[in-house]
Amino acid sequence: QVQLVESGGGLVQAGGSLRLSCAASGSIFSIDAMGWYRQAPGKQRELVAQRTTGGTTNYADSVKGRFTISRDNAKNTVYLQMNSLKPEDTAVYYCNVIYYGLAPRWGQGTQVTVSS
Repeated sequence: QVQLVESGGGLVQAGGSLRLSCAASGSIFSIDAMGWYRQAPGKQRELVAQRTTGGTTNYADSVKGRFTISRDNAKNTVYLQMNSLKPEDTAVYYCNVIYYGLAPRWGQGTQVTVSS
C-alpha cells in the first residue's frame, strides 16, 4: 500500500521560509515524478512545483525564484523549500507522486499559513 508522509507546514510571517518534505513508501512501482500542489480556500488545486526522476522541473509562475523543489531519489522523498513567502501562498499543500503504471497518489495535505 502506497503511503505518503508529509511534514513541514506551519505558520510563518511574510518574508519567511518553510521547508516541506514528503516521503513515499510501499510501492513496487517506479516513480516518474514527485511534486507539490496547493489549494487555497475557495480556489482550485494548482500545481506548485514538480520534479521528474530524470531531473526536469516545472514551477508555477507565481513561485518561480522563491520556491525550490528537490528530490532524494534513493529515499523516494521530495522537498519544497519555500522562501520569501507571501500571504497569497497560504494554502493546504499536497504532495503528489506519479508512479509508472499506477494512478497518481496524494498526501494528506499540510497547512501553510503566511501572516502579513
